[in-house]
Amino acid sequence: MTTIFRLDASIRDEGSVTRAVATSLESALLADAPDTKVLRRDIARDPLPSTAWANALRGFPIPVDERTAGQREALALATELGDELAQADAFIFAIPMYNFGIPPHVKAWIDVLMTDPRLSPRGTKPMAGKPAYLVLARGGTYGAGTPREGWDHATEWLKLILGTIWSLDLTVIETELTVAHLNPALADVHELAAQNLERSHAAATEHGTALAERLKEAEAA
Repeated sequence: MTTIFRLDASIRDEGSVTRAVATSLESALLADAPDTKVLRRDIARDPLPSTAWANALRGFPIPVDERTAGQREALALATELGDELAQADAFIFAIPMYNFGIPPHVKAWIDVLMTDPRLSPRGTKPMAGKPAYLVLARGGTYGAGTPREGWDHATEWLKLILGTIWSLDLTVIETELTVAHLNPALADVHELAAQNLERSHAAATEHGTALAERLKEAEAA
């Protein structure tokens, strides 16, 4: 059976753009491939322990029988998280930008995963070449020529981890101006913001349909 891994990181249960756009992609995929298993990890609702990364990092080089209980638990968690990724055939990462960077619970998740030998920069890259979709949302706009050009410290870092270090076949679906409707001073870009969101949902639906076909072809090969 084909397995999709989906990560959600928005702290918003209602009104989250990343959750909604990721669901458009997932729904289109399942419409064409209903037998697909979706493995979910929501690190906003269920964040990792704050001590997990340090314990895993310190415990890794120590002989098993000399590790503390905390180190054993952290390394078991790293293996569990790594297994979730290694068994998947495709990936959806729904991650908003907060305060110009990635959410702290996303950084914690990636840090713990990096202690799994398979997913470190020198790891075996078990997900190499597999399709992945990074669904991003930014409250403002940060492109060339905008007042906050260069303030986005999330997107390129995530591309580095997912696309370069883990070698996923990465597609990015970006939505900007997601909070423009909350600011009366931005009334002149409300229509643009709505268009951005509409395009993201359309792109996600298109990618979901294409992913279903790609996975069915791979399964039949």
